[in-house]
Amino acid sequence: MVILVDANVVIDYILNREPSCKSAGKVMKICSQKENSGFIALHSVSIIWYVLRRIPDAERREWMKRILNILKVVSITHDEVLEAIAMDSFKDFEDCLQDRSAVAIQAQYIITSNTKDFSESMIKAITPEAFCEKYA
Repeated sequence: MVILVDANVVIDYILNREPSCKSAGKVMKICSQKENSGFIALHSVSIIWYVLRRIPDAERREWMKRILNILKVVSITHDEVLEAIAMDSFKDFEDCLQDRSAVAIQAQYIITSNTKDFSESMIKAITPEAFCEKYA
């Protein structure tokens, strides 16, 4: 199974944020298993890095290495970014980039805590809790 994990899921996992931290941890565990392919959009890496800025640098770097040993980074092309810009049905441009990244890897799901922002997504967005109910 191929999934794209949104930055908010990774942040919930690292910062142990309730109520999603347990299911976010399960998502990460599922992604670490060989039969599953977890991906993260390139732009999410910088978002996570920024959100973790209050964590000491060495610890933040260690967290990022751990995450990127589980999730593979996917980037999109110049043309795919232009396509995202033209998709005015998405309220949040960053979420549109998530969708374009998920399409690029032919993901089955986008795992995110804010599924309502993905109503126009070509790839089905589900919460970490819903994903874990199906696959954990």
